[in-house]
Order: sequence, then C-alpha cells, then structure tokens
Amino acid sequence: MSSARRTETIPEWKKEEVDELVDFIDSFASVGIVGVAGIPSRQLQAMRRELHGSADLRMSRNTLVVRALEEVDEGVEQLAEDVSGQVALVGTNDNPFGLFKQLEASKTPAPINAGEVAPNDIVIPEGDTGVDPGPFVGELQTVGAAARIQEGSIQVTEDSTVLEEGEVVSEDLASVLTELGIEPKEVGLDLKSVYSEGVLFEPEELAIDVEEYAADIESAAAAARNLSINATYPTARTAGTLLAKASGEAKSVALHAEIESPDVVPDLIGKADAQLRALAAQIDDEEALPEELQGVDAPAADADADEEEEQADEGSDAEEADDSDAADVEDDDDGDDGDAGDGLGAMFG
Repeated sequence: MSSARRTETIPEWKKEEVDELVDFIDSFASVGIVGVAGIPSRQLQAMRRELHGSADLRMSRNTLVVRALEEVDEGVEQLAEDVSGQVALVGTNDNPFGLFKQLEASKTPAPINAGEVAPNDIVIPEGDTGVDPGPFVGELQTVGAAARIQEGSIQVTEDSTVLEEGEVVSEDLASVLTELGIEPKEVGLDLKSVYSEGVLFEPEELAIDVEEYAADIESAAAAARNLSINATYPTARTAGTLLAKASGEAKSVALHAEIESPDVVPDLIGKADAQLRALAAQIDDEEALPEELQGVDAPAADADADEEEEQADEGSDAEEADDSDAADVEDDDDGDDGDAGDGLGAMFG
C-alpha cells in the first residue's frame, strides 16, 4: 500500500519576507527579541521614532521570524526560544548594555486596567486628592486607602498600599486609580534576549548600575597599581612612580648616612643647622655660646625630621602604596636626636 505524498508549497511572499528578515538580522552587530504586547499603536510608533538612528524594529509573523533566525544560524538561532506572543526583532550596532538602557529609558507610565496583574506594589500616596467631598471617599476606603474629608476636600492621611505585586486589579481599584491619575505600570519595549558577538544576553545580565560598575573598575585599577608599586613590578603606568619612590628612598639613605653627595648637601646642612640650634637651646649659660647662637630658640619638635620624610617619600606617598616604607623612614628618624653630636662632628669637626 503506497502512501500519498504531499508537497508543501510556500507562498512567494513568505520567502521574500524571510529573506528580508535574514537581511535585517545580518545588518546589525546586536539582534534581540522585544515584547510589544499591550503597547498602543500610537505609543509604539513614537518609540520607533525615538529609536531611529540607534536601533530598528522589525515585526513579522513569529513562524517567519523563527525560520529567518534558523537560516542565519551562527548562534543567533538561540533567540528563537523567546519568539512567542507579541514580539518583534530589534537590531542595533550599539552594545547590548546600551540597547537595554535605551529601551528601559523609553518606557512610559500607563494606567492599569481591571483584570491585569499588578507589576509592583500599588500605593496611593498621602495627600490631598483634589476631589470634593462626596461618595469618592467611600470608594477610597473600600479599596483600602486611609481617607477622610478634611479642609473641604478628600484627603489620604497616609501612604496606603492598596494592592501587592502579583495580585489582580479589581474594577473598583482600576476606577479609583483612574480618578486619581495614578499610572502604576510602565509600557515599553520589553527586551527578552539579545545576541551579540557570539554571546546570548538575558535582561538580568544587562540590568547593571553603570556608575557602580565604573567605580568597581576604578577601584580594581587602583588596587592593581598599588600592588605593582608595592611589589616593585614596573609597568608603563607605574614605572614613573617606582623611579620617584626609588629616588626618594636613595635620598633618605644618603641623609641618614650623611653621605656628602651634591644632591643632599643642602639637606644635610639644614639638618645640621637644626641639630645645632636644638643643642644650643639646651645650654643655660648663653655666655658659653658664640654670639650668633645666643638667644636661639629650639626648632619645632620633629618639624625638620618631618620635612626630610616628606622630601624622601614624595613619590610613594602620592600613590599611598608604600606605607610600610614610610613607617621605616619615620622609625629611623626617631633615632636622629641621639646622633646630633655625630652629625655636628661630621659637618664641623
């Protein structure tokens, strides 16, 4: 018994439509699926105009969209899983994060109808409703708002959550919200997924705080820079700082070892002068001192030592990357007071 064969004839218009969809998909770096359910035609056209120049929308039958995605292949066919209900293709040469941000920004508030599910908690805020005293106060109370007549109008006395997220809107609540001009839902293109450069992105992966993300990158870059400096690992970004740090440390060693190098002689003279003044200030009998040292006040405590440390560590302190080295310098400077006589001997003996 032979079975009858049936050959499916695909209308020419469908072939042409699929070809156009394939061209649309191939012409963009990023392609996604957006939900368009519940968007009035006028608002949808306004959204398309807002996207003009940065992204394009293409609507067609879901079966043809799936066929076009499968023909392109190359990974983009993964988008077919989200082709259900009222959807459209969106294409852009922007990155997926920029596309998601733009689509979210294009969403606008809209009233909610009876029978719809609340997308979030619906709250009637505290304040004057602007409605004259009458039966509306009872309607507010019926839906769960704290309302009363006060100062010649109907007032809501506190923020009132009248419906929680996921619950169904009743006709009474829809009427009250319309009367108050409260629009608790957003209407816009709802990105379901987007394929870009071999990666399929879900909406939750694209919903990032750009400022927080940038701050994290800056923090990581600063930590890497400090690690490079503390590990004395030169890179193009840290070589200058490392050289400045090494120069400061070399100068510090020269000062502490009292090496009469041309680069540190002025500092050594300043250090010796401070030590000489400190010693002269401790001698009670001024007549025992040379005339130029009589009446000399002692320098401020540790002022000169602090100046030396600041000069020696100017490269590393700017990066806050070598706190331990700075501490070592400070510890060494603490012992200079006991060597005042040696310093004077080296300079003036």
